[in-house]
Amino acid sequence: MRNILMTVMLLVVVIILFNNIIANDTTGTSKQIQTQGSSANTKISSMLGSGSGSN
Repeated sequence: MRNILMTVMLLVVVIILFNNIIANDTTGTSKQIQTQGSSANTKISSMLGSGSGSN
């Protein structure tokens, strides 16, 4: 019974850590990746837009 309780408690801690570190809407890793990806897309678009105008 103690092993089951420890396993359940460990899973709860893992879920809480995942929600705080990865899935947080404002500061989570997912949000940072999305922000950096959007920034990279904007830079690439501006480079392609300015590059085609000079030809």
